[in-house]
Amino acid sequence: MLDAIVVSDLHLGGDNAQVFALRAFLESIHHGEMPTRQLILNGDVFDSHDFRRLKKHHWKILSLLRRMSDDVPIVWISGNHDGPAELISSLIGVQFAEEYELLSGDRRILVLHGHQFDSFLDDHPLLTRAAEMAYRILQRVDPSFQMARRAKRASKTFLRCAELVRERAIAYAARRGFDAVCCGHTHLEAEPPKHLEASTNRRVEYFNSGCWTESPCGYLSVRDGCISLHHYVPEAMAVAAL
Repeated sequence: MLDAIVVSDLHLGGDNAQVFALRAFLESIHHGEMPTRQLILNGDVFDSHDFRRLKKHHWKILSLLRRMSDDVPIVWISGNHDGPAELISSLIGVQFAEEYELLSGDRRILVLHGHQFDSFLDDHPLLTRAAEMAYRILQRVDPSFQMARRAKRASKTFLRCAELVRERAIAYAARRGFDAVCCGHTHLEAEPPKHLEASTNRRVEYFNSGCWTESPCGYLSVRDGCISLHHYVPEAMAVAAL
């Protein structure tokens, strides 16, 4: 059994939310196909504070999470798109936190969304909004998400912001004595280089679970202190791609 599964940036209410894949993924946890001691929603579960944007299938995800919480402890970490804690707690009935300490094996792992390390959001709100709109347009134009992925990785500004989040998250976790830190926010999956994992380097390991607004969707598994990055593709989608 896993100690935890970590997902982030579901963006329910957004047109690009991968709801079909997300529901299949959550059902597999709920039905015991991916047994875990807890599920951590690492921020930006919602795309907007305007819940009128939530469609029927988005509400079904929230209903499923509420049912799951009876059997699997769920922790919801605050993201920059999420609403106030009181509202979320009443909607889902789960634990809500700004950050979360996960103990696994002999390691202390810090889980937080990461937007608090992104100064670009506050310094350039209009440019941030324009970039988000351009990103979503690319996703609509190209259902394979290849154009959106390439645009992200070709943007020097985006990569600088992602690197800033990584470095600040590592420094913050190191000051507090953690062994690893798991973020979301940047929509850019990340894990330490393999050669560093096996070394004696005591630098805090940085992981990012990616997002559920493009396929394949990312998530982190945690077991006995080992954190691994995975991609989830529902069986029906995998068969269709053959």
